[in-house]
Amino acid sequence: MSAAADMEACRAAIRTGSLSFHAASKLLPAHVRDPALVLYAFCRLADDAVDEGQNPIEAVLHLQDRLDSAYTGKPHDAPIDRAFARMIQTHDMPRALPDALLEGLAWDAEGRRFDTLSGVLDYSARVAAVVGAMMCVLMGVRDRHRLARACDLGLAMQLTNIARDVGEDAKLGRIYLPLDWFAEAGLDPAAFLRNPTASPEIRAMTERLLREADRLYQRSEPGIAALPLSCRPGIFAARTIYGGIGGVIRSQGCDSITQRAVTGKGRKIGWLAASGLRAALTLAKPTMATLYGKPCPEVAFLVDTAAREREGFSRSDTLINALARLREKDMAKRERQLGLERRSA
Repeated sequence: MSAAADMEACRAAIRTGSLSFHAASKLLPAHVRDPALVLYAFCRLADDAVDEGQNPIEAVLHLQDRLDSAYTGKPHDAPIDRAFARMIQTHDMPRALPDALLEGLAWDAEGRRFDTLSGVLDYSARVAAVVGAMMCVLMGVRDRHRLARACDLGLAMQLTNIARDVGEDAKLGRIYLPLDWFAEAGLDPAAFLRNPTASPEIRAMTERLLREADRLYQRSEPGIAALPLSCRPGIFAARTIYGGIGGVIRSQGCDSITQRAVTGKGRKIGWLAASGLRAALTLAKPTMATLYGKPCPEVAFLVDTAAREREGFSRSDTLINALARLREKDMAKRERQLGLERRSA
């Protein structure tokens, strides 16, 4: 198929899979919007395969194979894989960045939980902040300060996602809220999973997570204002839309169990217009000193990689270990299935 047809497949995947990003992407210039759509389509489908597929372990191992093939210039024969391989080559995307996403999805497949907020941020760095770093690469932004603020934005957006999905995650047996918060509140995580309720304690945890997201949104804004001018409206839109989701959660009493925060088309249109205005106002404002703040410790490795401060490709030990554990589980499952087939024969 042609490159144009592959690109259209990516657009279709985002139209149905990520309404918030699809709305924000309309404000990006075409030379950034198209590769960004490819990036989000690849990430979205990978995430869905792990979250919604029958075999998340197999999905992660398959994603590793897809990344290997794309980076050797021989992508799988699928529109999004072909478009992703072109994007890698055109923009010199460091392999360690999509590998960080792979590690985050491996943690999902393992059913990993996090003892502290820092652990949640470690996870958020891999499944969301890394997308901010890759978006910077697509914009030609490689300096540490703007990369760090892009990662702040990614962390904030993921914390908003976690706050919005507390109930849905619980139904799937997942907890992304820090376990030490449960201990502080005197709640048993296992009991919560058996009967997820919007208790005052869970609502307080959700509000606490949103406060941390707000802090990171504020840290991200000087970085957005320092992006190439044509890119600012689209990234302000992403920040505003996700921040708006947090506002809806609060308006519902931080109850993400019995209801899910939904933002309508009218609100999104208003946020898009406001984002264009905010981008224009950056021309009249001085650079904020917070632009130069250090990156959060959990995302420092992403900043180093995207800034080309780490040369070459070397798969991290933590990723190697995560993939090895998944392979062991996959082999054990296959052996059990084979044993059952033999006994039933």
